[in-house]
This record gives sequence, structure tokens and C-alpha cells, in this order.
Amino acid sequence: MASTATMWLAVASLIVFTEAANELARGWGDNINWITLDKAWEKSKDEGKPVMLVIHKTWCGACKAFKPRFAESKDIEKLSGQFLMVNVQDDEEPSDDLYRPDGGYIPRILFFDSQKKLLGDVYNKNGNAKYKYYYSSPDGLVESMREVLKRTEGAQAKVEL
Repeated sequence: MASTATMWLAVASLIVFTEAANELARGWGDNINWITLDKAWEKSKDEGKPVMLVIHKTWCGACKAFKPRFAESKDIEKLSGQFLMVNVQDDEEPSDDLYRPDGGYIPRILFFDSQKKLLGDVYNKNGNAKYKYYYSSPDGLVESMREVLKRTEGAQAKVEL
């Protein structure tokens, strides 16, 4: 009986640890290393990696529709290792206009270089021109991620899919 209790305690501990480790994922990909925006700016300067910022709201229908498609994309997961990945929702959205280059719609996915410069010309080329940073398909986002990696200094490694 003691070994059964020990086993259940180990399983419960693993579940709690996994949930804590994925707290910032919020359903956008548990196998992605999500960090806070402040931590991303700090690490970006040190590591030279670009930042990918996902801005969404818990109540947003478009966000809810895109989230599982994003999370299931093996291409996004693989490429994410070359980025500092940030996922902000609801009141965590930064208020600075830098994060609303063409409006406050959601979801928005923005890319920054290691100097906190918005890569404003990296956007969903197949999307609506009024909502450049809105993605509804993982394919368009993967295309943008690859473009960022080609252009940024900090991401020297080529990622083959």
C-alpha cells in the first residue's frame, strides 16, 4: 500500500510540475518554451535571438479558433526554438503603441529583433492588408518565422523542416 501511495504522489508531483512549466503556454503549445515579455527583452540582448510576441484575449473567438491550430503545428514548434517566445493575454497586453503598429485587433503576432525593433515588414503576406499581423493559418506564420530567421543576426542556425 505504501508503494501505491508513493507512486500516486510521484504522478501528482509530475502533473503539478508540468502544469507550472507550461503556465505561460495557455493552450498555445506546451512544447514551446514560453517566457514573459520582460524576460524576452533581457535574454534577447544577451542571446541575440528575435522575439515572437503572440497577443490574444481569452474571450476572443478568432484567438480560440487559431490557438489549437498553432499548438498542433510541428513546424511552429520546431522553429520556436530559434525565437524567444512570448504569449500575452488579456490585461498583460503592453499598452505602448509599439505593440499596435496597425491597430489593436486580436490575435496579433509581432516579431522583433534583439534590439527591440519591430520587424514591421514581416507580416501575414496572404492576409488582410488592414490586419497585417493577424494569422489564421499556421502556414502563413511559419513563412513569417522563416523570414525573420533569414534576416536577423542572432539566428544563424538554419532550420530545415
